[in-house]
Amino acid sequence: MLRNHLLYLTSEQLCVYHWRLGKLTTGPCFASDDDGIDAFMDYIDAAPVGPCWLLTDLIEEDYHRLTLPHVSGKAGRQMLQRRLMQQYRETPYRHVSIQGRAPEGRRDDIALLSGLTNPSIVQPWIAALEALKAPLAGLYTTTLMSDVLRRKLGLHHEHLLLVTEQSGGLRQSYFRDGQLKFSRLTLAIDRDGVPVNVAAETGKTLQFLTSVHLIERGDVLHTAIVTPSDQIERLSALCRNGPETAYHFIPMETAAAKVGLPEAPRLADTLLLKLLGAELPRSHYTLGQARRYYQLWWARVAMYGASAAILGCTLMWAAVSLWRAGEADNAATRMRAETARYDSQYQAVMSDMPPAVARTANMKAAVAIERMLAEKGPAPLPMVRMLSNALERAPLIRLNRLDWRVDLPGAAPAPSAMQGPADSGPATPVPSRLLGLPSAPPQALHLEAEISGQQDDYRAALDAMRQFAQALAAQPHMAVEIESQPLDTRPTVKLSGKAGVTAGVTAEDKLKFALNLIWNP
Repeated sequence: MLRNHLLYLTSEQLCVYHWRLGKLTTGPCFASDDDGIDAFMDYIDAAPVGPCWLLTDLIEEDYHRLTLPHVSGKAGRQMLQRRLMQQYRETPYRHVSIQGRAPEGRRDDIALLSGLTNPSIVQPWIAALEALKAPLAGLYTTTLMSDVLRRKLGLHHEHLLLVTEQSGGLRQSYFRDGQLKFSRLTLAIDRDGVPVNVAAETGKTLQFLTSVHLIERGDVLHTAIVTPSDQIERLSALCRNGPETAYHFIPMETAAAKVGLPEAPRLADTLLLKLLGAELPRSHYTLGQARRYYQLWWARVAMYGASAAILGCTLMWAAVSLWRAGEADNAATRMRAETARYDSQYQAVMSDMPPAVARTANMKAAVAIERMLAEKGPAPLPMVRMLSNALERAPLIRLNRLDWRVDLPGAAPAPSAMQGPADSGPATPVPSRLLGLPSAPPQALHLEAEISGQQDDYRAALDAMRQFAQALAAQPHMAVEIESQPLDTRPTVKLSGKAGVTAGVTAEDKLKFALNLIWNP
């Protein structure tokens, strides 16, 4: 199984720690020479390669404070990179952080630049990881990680000097209002094997901070020393509070409990590694191409995760489909059983009934024919309705006679529906088309009417008759034929009558006309 590696690098050696499920375990250490690098490569190559985080604790680390014009966006980022390149031109491992803005004047940005001034210590180890194609996630420094330790310990003094003993030596990190301003690493044991006087080193640091105006005269520097419990008594005798210095001792057991370590270590290395594994912040120093194998590893993990999600969804969909198929089979079985039961009940009921006069299919066909006759069978009502609409717009027209019939080419003329019944005789078969099967037949309507009004106004009578005929012809599928007019104007007919006589008009003298209407629905 893949293991995540936390690598702790000092000037003398590199130690490997394993990180899994929030637990930190100690691994081997390798010297900073060719043999040590080869042994490190063999060790990494033998184990499944997981992500690696490299934490450095080096003396060759520089910090520079400056103010820059407040520029946002891409231009601001480019300005920071240019300034960082000018400050640390000889190393690719550089870092910049904005720590707020100046309270007065132009309110410029306050920037802290840092860099590893001796990259030759780090590069061989990074090259070894690249040769193994190990995913290097980031390059970190214990100085910037000490800010996380400060927050975990709850130290919020205005002027704070955090002192920790690490594998690389005695680390002193100065914080002002919670912002890292300066850090220095000194030897914890001098050349004679005597522990370094922490109070003396604190005094040197205070003198430097005063010279660069980070601390004013009269300000108190609170020095927090993280050390094992058995060293507090010895350090208390050396570190005396003064007018500008106040010492606070934090037992290593207390720090380990706040960080989450089950056992208190002798050095602060594991404290910072535990915080690194738990926080996994963004890389302090840029790695460039050295980080490409981590990006490839992350892309591969993302693809595996997506494949696992797709596989899980597929299995879930298959399980749901199988469950639905089973439910459908059960429902089909129940429906077949219910159908068989209803069939048996139907057969039992039908066995006790007398034989039916007609089959069900015949009855269904008869009902279908009856509906077709009702919808398409000929009837005078539609033509009478059209005639009624035309009469409403012709008040001078009076009907005298209507004769409706249905005629088909080649068929015997059907008696009029508005006349009396035909003489009884031998029954002849009626064509299906006359009944409206399969479509409605053409229908004819003969009407005789007269025109009321002045009897000698033949022009008005002719106009009324023509308007009435045109109104009928405007009906859909309607053809109108004028059989006779109120005044016969044909050249072969003798024109006769009396003009100017209105009184004593008989029925024979009224203006009459006849129309033949043919409607083909």
